[in-house]
Amino acid sequence: MIETSAAAPPAEAVADFAEDVRRDLALSPKQLQSKYLYNALGSCLFEAICRLPWYRITRAEGRLLSRWAEPMVAALPDPVSFVELGSGSGEKVAMLAEALRSRRRSVSIHLVDISPTALELSERTLGRLEHVSVVGHRATYEEGLRHAANLRSPGVTMLVLFLGSNIGNFDPPAAHDFLTQIRGALRPGDALLLGADLVKPEEELLLAYDDPLGVTAAFNKNLLVRINQELLADFDLKSFDHRAVWNAPQSRVEMHLVSRRAQEVAIPRAGGIVSFDRGEHIWTESSYKYTIEEIVERGERAGFRSREQWVDGDARFALTLFVADGRS
Repeated sequence: MIETSAAAPPAEAVADFAEDVRRDLALSPKQLQSKYLYNALGSCLFEAICRLPWYRITRAEGRLLSRWAEPMVAALPDPVSFVELGSGSGEKVAMLAEALRSRRRSVSIHLVDISPTALELSERTLGRLEHVSVVGHRATYEEGLRHAANLRSPGVTMLVLFLGSNIGNFDPPAAHDFLTQIRGALRPGDALLLGADLVKPEEELLLAYDDPLGVTAAFNKNLLVRINQELLADFDLKSFDHRAVWNAPQSRVEMHLVSRRAQEVAIPRAGGIVSFDRGEHIWTESSYKYTIEEIVERGERAGFRSREQWVDGDARFALTLFVADGRS
């Protein structure tokens, strides 16, 4: 059975979006929050990105889950509840749920995503599994995790899934705060399965974030389309270029939208007019890359104990299983 928790009122969501756009475009450098990339069209474009030959994260993670799903969940005592933060297509959590079915174990799955399209896709994927119950939470990661934790029955073991290297979208202080929040929602003995992309050659990284087919560029520019549609702005997409940059000192790939000319853009629902110089950019996303040692250190600083780590050596990607220790 699939249930979906209530979404935030559309007017409230648009108001929050407008306030964030107003504030972030007044910064220097101008910025937009990466979570707003994932509206209905953005979610579909990201699913297309995951299938590109140059974006290897999804396939690497799939290989690890396909091979190691059973040992990843074997030690979890019954009953089990999965909470996937950022549900995507639902195919990854389905692999772990299938591993439990082979042991005749049922599982409840909570899907957390701000994108209704991603939730719908995940729910369709998981709907074919008879031994699972699914609840969708259209919410931020933090809100959805709290909702799922509050719905947990006594004696249930919780496994939080934060996959796809989504942790890379947080800068180091924010990543620590977020992992600490996850730990705070868990009980000793609960677990976190964390996916993280590893440092690799610059050319390979840039191809993943600026692909020759232009799908990532469309994904990035769709953020301007969303502002036009929801905030009544007049961004001219032809006047902005997509650019990906490898920032080696910070160990991150950055995505930017670069103004091709001096221009003014009206955003009526976000407080007026924004001016751009030629060459000025909007920073839309960061994707931090790690070493395997850094991943373990980040989890342990947040109150977890590293239990096991699986690494795809071909694509340089890691899945790390952390267990919540006795600290709260």
